[in-house]
Amino acid sequence: MAEIMAQGADATSQSRRTLRKHETFRLGRDPAGWCISWERWLSKQHVELTWDGDTLKATALPDATNPVFFRGEPAGNFAMRRGECFVVGTTTFRLNTDEASSPTPTPTPTPLVDNAAILHSFTVSAVELRQVPFRDAPRRLDVLTHLTKLIFGAVNDEELHAQATELLLEGVRGADAVAWVAIDETAGKTELRVLHGDRRRLLEDGFRPSRRLVQEAVLHKHDSVVHIWTEAESESMQQFTMQGNFDWAFCTPLRSEVCKGQGLYVTGRSTESEPSALLAPWRTNELSEDVKFTELVADILGAMRQTQMLQHRQSVLSHFFSPNVLQLLATADPETALHPRETQVTSLFCDLRGFSQKVESAARNLPEILERVSAALGVMSTAILRQKGVVADFLGDCAMGFWGWPIPQPDDALRACAAALDIRKAFEEFSRIPGHPLADFRVGVGIATGQAVAGQIGSRDQVKVTAFGPSVNLASRLEGLTKKLRVPVLLDEETTRMVVASMPADVGRCRRLARVRPFGLQVPLTVSELLPPADVDPAHTKEHITVYESALDAFLAGRWSEAYELLHQIPAQDLGKDLLVSYILQHNHSPPQGWDGVIAIEAK
Repeated sequence: MAEIMAQGADATSQSRRTLRKHETFRLGRDPAGWCISWERWLSKQHVELTWDGDTLKATALPDATNPVFFRGEPAGNFAMRRGECFVVGTTTFRLNTDEASSPTPTPTPTPLVDNAAILHSFTVSAVELRQVPFRDAPRRLDVLTHLTKLIFGAVNDEELHAQATELLLEGVRGADAVAWVAIDETAGKTELRVLHGDRRRLLEDGFRPSRRLVQEAVLHKHDSVVHIWTEAESESMQQFTMQGNFDWAFCTPLRSEVCKGQGLYVTGRSTESEPSALLAPWRTNELSEDVKFTELVADILGAMRQTQMLQHRQSVLSHFFSPNVLQLLATADPETALHPRETQVTSLFCDLRGFSQKVESAARNLPEILERVSAALGVMSTAILRQKGVVADFLGDCAMGFWGWPIPQPDDALRACAAALDIRKAFEEFSRIPGHPLADFRVGVGIATGQAVAGQIGSRDQVKVTAFGPSVNLASRLEGLTKKLRVPVLLDEETTRMVVASMPADVGRCRRLARVRPFGLQVPLTVSELLPPADVDPAHTKEHITVYESALDAFLAGRWSEAYELLHQIPAQDLGKDLLVSYILQHNHSPPQGWDGVIAIEAK
C-alpha cells in the first residue's frame, strides 16, 4: 500500500493520505479535498493527484497562485516515484510505499543471536502499570476521548487501524513509529502482519516490527513486553525493531476474542543523554507512562471491538430469532443453547405466489422484482418473529420458520398458525391498495407438527440454524398442496388437533378439506384449511363449514351424489370445494373400485 505524507515546518503539522489505485483527488485548503490547513501558500485547490499503482501523477490547477517545486524546479506537471517529494510553501509532500502500511506478511527475520548480554527485555504487569502516575493526563485523556469516537465512526477495519495508530502516535510523544500488528501460528509457522503503521518523521526505508517481540507479548506473556538496546550494541540487534537507530520498542497485546493475536507496537529513541534512563526502576523509567498509555488504548480498543462484534452478532441474530431467544443466547453459552437436538417442532413454509410470472414479465427490471420479493419475505419473517418463532431459511421466494426450539412453549403450534394468519391478512390488505408493490402477490402456507432435529447445523465453514425431519418435509409438501387445493393455508392432522382443541374462534378456525396422499409420500393424511375468524372471513360461516364437512364425510364414504349436492350449497367464491367437485366429475359421479377416500396427488 502507498501513501503520501505532508510535513510542515512545525513537527505537529503533519498529515497523510492512503493512495488507492486509479484514485484522483485534489490537494489544497478546500475541506472537500485533501485539506492541508496549516500551509498558507496553498490555494483552495492547488494540485490534482492521481495514483496509478506505480507513479503519482501531479498537475498544478489553474487556481494555484504559488509554484509547486519538484526536484528543485517549479513544475506544472510531473510524475513522482517512491521516496520522491514536491514542495509547496513550507510543506513537503513525500510519496511512501512501504511495509508499514501494507497488510501483506512481513518477511521472516534472520535467526536471532544470543541476546542475553546485549538486549534488555522485561515484561510489565498490570499491577506495575497501576502504580505509574500520568504527568500529562489532560492531553492523553483528550486522545482517549477521540479514540472512542473513531472506533464507532470508522467505516471499515482499514480505516480503524489507520486512525487508531495515528492517535497512538499523538499520545506517545516519545515514539518515532507505531504499528497495529497481528501474529498467527499455524502448522508450526509464525506469520507477522502489519495491519497499519504510522511514523512521526519521514524515513527512507520502511520499518519492520520484531516478530520475536510481538510473539512474546501477544502469544506467550499476554502482557506488555519491552526491548531496550543502545547504538553501541551490535547492528545485528536491529532485527529486534523496525529498522536501525531506535533505542527501544515495546508491544502491548489487544486482549479480546475479536482481536486475538493482535497488538500495538511502539518504538523510538531515548530522549535522555544516557541510555541508562531506559533501564531505571519502573516508577522512574522513561517509558513507564508511554507503556501505561498504550495499555489503556489497547484495553479500550479491545473492549469496544468486542462490543461491536457482539452488537453485530445481535443484529444478525435478530433477523432469525425472537427477543426471548436472543435473551437466552445472551445469558447462556451459545454453543450449548444452539446445539442440535430432537424435539417436537411445528414447521411453517410460506411461498410467494406469482413470483415466477413477475420475473418472466419484468426480465429487464429484475432489481425492482428483487426489491418487492425482499419486502414480501420481510412480511413473512416479521410475522414469524412476532409469534416467537425462528426464521430458519429463505429459499428463493419462500420463507421457512419453526417453533419448539430452542425454547419449547406449550402453544407453539398455535403460534405458528397465528403467524400464518397474520401473513395471509397482510397480503390480503396489500391487494386492496392500488399500486402497492405487493398488491398482486399471494401466498401459500403449509404447517406441520412432529418430531424433528433442530439447532445449529452445517459444516465448520458454513452453519445455519434450521430443522429437519419427516414433519418438516410434510410442511413443505403442504405448502405446495395449497396450489392444488386452491386455499391459502393447509395444516396436518396433529396441528389441526391442537388448533381445534385450544385456538379461540376469534383467532382462527379449521375445517377438514380432504384426505390426500401427497406426491412422494406413502402414508395418506387428512389435510385441513386454517381460516380467519368468521367476522373477518364471512364467506366461511359456521354453517358453511358444517355443510362442507358433511359433504366430505359423504365423499369419503363413497356417497358421491349426496356429496355433490352438499358441495353446491357452498358459496361459489369458496375455492376449497373445487378439488372434491372436480374429482367427482372426473369419475362421472362414481367412486373407483376399491375406493378408500384418498385422493392421490400425482405431482408436487
